[in-house]
Amino acid sequence: MNKVNLAEKLALISDHWNPRVVGELNSQHVKLVKFAGEFVWHDHAGEDEMFLVVKGRFRMEFRDRTVELEAGEFLIVPRGVEHRPVAAEEVEVLLFEPAEIQHTGTVESPLTRHDWERI
Repeated sequence: MNKVNLAEKLALISDHWNPRVVGELNSQHVKLVKFAGEFVWHDHAGEDEMFLVVKGRFRMEFRDRTVELEAGEFLIVPRGVEHRPVAAEEVEVLLFEPAEIQHTGTVESPLTRHDWERI
């Protein structure tokens, strides 16, 4: 049982779109990631995802609308809903999602990660 300092862990991350595991509970991962630019359109057929903005802002694009998120706000994307995070400037985000989730769903792109680094 160790505490996790989000600022310290985020300082270890220098790239974008590459989530790092900082905790695990009940088969769920707590991950930290930095976004900048556009991610790929994707969905997760069997898993919900939670995005909590730690610092900065980004928008979550859906095919029919867009949701703007700022520091201290979170959004849960239900399973099966196609989405794409977009950040005009770097943003720091905490993700809460099942450990077995596929990073980009069934979409394979240069941004897809298959292994999760722990920090």
